[in-house]
This record gives sequence, structure tokens and C-alpha cells, in this order.
Amino acid sequence: MESRMRLFSGPLSMFGAKAQIAALEKGLEFELVMVPFDMTRLYEPKHPEVLRINPKRQVPILIHGDLEIFDSTQIFEYLEDVQPYPALWPTGVVARAQSRLLEHKSDEVFFPPIIRLMGLQAAPEDPAAIAARETAARYYREMETLLADREFLAGPYSFADIAFYMAQLFGARMGAPMTAATPRLRHWRDRMTARPAVRRVVGPMAEFLVAQGRPLPDFLSALAPPGCTVAR
Repeated sequence: MESRMRLFSGPLSMFGAKAQIAALEKGLEFELVMVPFDMTRLYEPKHPEVLRINPKRQVPILIHGDLEIFDSTQIFEYLEDVQPYPALWPTGVVARAQSRLLEHKSDEVFFPPIIRLMGLQAAPEDPAAIAARETAARYYREMETLLADREFLAGPYSFADIAFYMAQLFGARMGAPMTAATPRLRHWRDRMTARPAVRRVVGPMAEFLVAQGRPLPDFLSALAPPGCTVAR
């Protein structure tokens, strides 16, 4: 398969950012296609390739020769097969299964309460918003415990770290940030933010948010243009 990869994402796509970071970590050559997006209409009109390939009508999608796939986790798996080194899943069977579970939990356990918060920004004391923040805080404590004897969530750096880094970034944006109660997790976040592949993806995301007049989580302040508003 000789053709260059094309990865379709959006300026504020958490799942697209996951796939982009993974491709960069592996040193893969790819064309990044940012689909139309604004804060009012969101992803309307949909990009025709997204409509054609993904029945869910969402980014990310990846085109590589005759292959056309969607979903960030499926893209992770394909990138690992195409470029096994550097590995982004642990090598042991049990460790790999645990890492895959952590990646899945970031998307399907941690992130749904954050999605609920997206619709409750004007009502932070709504019981549903309070419950969502409490759920996020419990998840942060669970990850804090994991980091008691390791540098990254599954031991070695993996797709699990990429997935949760992006999920917690949106948690911080939506009013469910980490606190001083999880110091190991905050140090993990600092290590993640310092990675060149992560900075190449979240830097433009930070610039986009600033251009739209939206505040940034404090841990992204170093990536922000001068004079921007940083959320505390």
C-alpha cells in the first residue's frame, strides 16, 4: 500500500486529535484534512468524505489506499499494524488487554459525563452537572491510584495515555478539571503536555479556542498566544 494516508479531523475533535497524536508518535507521513467547523454550526455542512465513509457522520476517518476506516480506536489498531515501532500497546497479552480497557474506559466511562456537561454550561449547579463532575472526580481518583507505581497509565506509554489525555482536556474545558487531590495524575498530565506529538496537536487546538474567545485550561497556558484567557 504505497499511497499517503489522509486523516480527517476537526479543530476541536477530541477523537480526531487522538488519532493524529498516535500517527505523529509513530512518525507516519500523512495528510491532515481539517473539515469545516465553527462554534455555531459545528460540523455543518458535513464533509462529503465523512458522509460517504462513516455512517455516524463523524470524524476521524482515515483513508490509506483502498482502505477507508473510521473510529479513533480502529485507527489506533491500524496504525499499530502498519507501523509496529514504536509500539503504542504493551507487548504482554495481559498488559495489552489492560491498556485497551483503559483506552475504552476513557471514551465510554469517563467521557459521557463530560458530554453531559457540554449541555449544562449555563447551569453548573444543576443536579445533573453536579453528578457529572462527581463522576469525573471519581475517575480521576481511580487513575491516581494506577499511577502509584508507574509513569504512564498502563506502564509504558500507550494509546491509553493518548485517549485519556484528550478526554481530560475536554473535562477541564467543561468544568470538571483535575484538582490537588490527584497530584500524580497532574504530573502525568504535565509529562503528556510536554511530548512533542501532543504539543503539535493541542497547540493549534489552543489557538483555535483563543481565536473563538474561549478560555483555556491552565495546563495549556504555555501553548497559548499572549494575552489569552486561561481558565482556573
